[in-house]
Amino acid sequence: MAPRSRDPQGPRLSQAVRAHLTDSRSCLAEASVARTPASRYVSAHLAALRAAAAILAARPQPMEGRRRRLRSAWELLPEAEPELAEWAAYFAVSAAKRAAAEAGMVRGVSAADADELLAEAETFVTRVEEMLGVPTQPQLPVEVPLAG
Repeated sequence: MAPRSRDPQGPRLSQAVRAHLTDSRSCLAEASVARTPASRYVSAHLAALRAAAAILAARPQPMEGRRRRLRSAWELLPEAEPELAEWAAYFAVSAAKRAAAEAGMVRGVSAADADELLAEAETFVTRVEEMLGVPTQPQLPVEVPLAG
């Protein structure tokens, strides 16, 4: 049997997994140009959440029993990929602050908080892409026109 040619698009991942990864990179791009720390924080956290969703879609876990309580992606991630357990814990802690920022309670998000979360989300997204065998292609910075 002849060896299979390598797919130039990368590994064969489902459309859902690829969509989550694309959404993740889009959220990182939004975070990088966000005008407020709260917006940057929310977009960065959503980028990490989309990357976690990609792992969960790529490595679904069997459902035991018929009824299970709903669990967050951060609770499920260590079961699907134990290597990401510390990341899941980190982003689980930041989820409450993201929810508060989305609800308009923006005072709890400093510029330093947002910058840290963005840097961690970028690292996490890249790690997920590596684990899934997807070539990492960070998006170029988006130019924001100046009002004037």
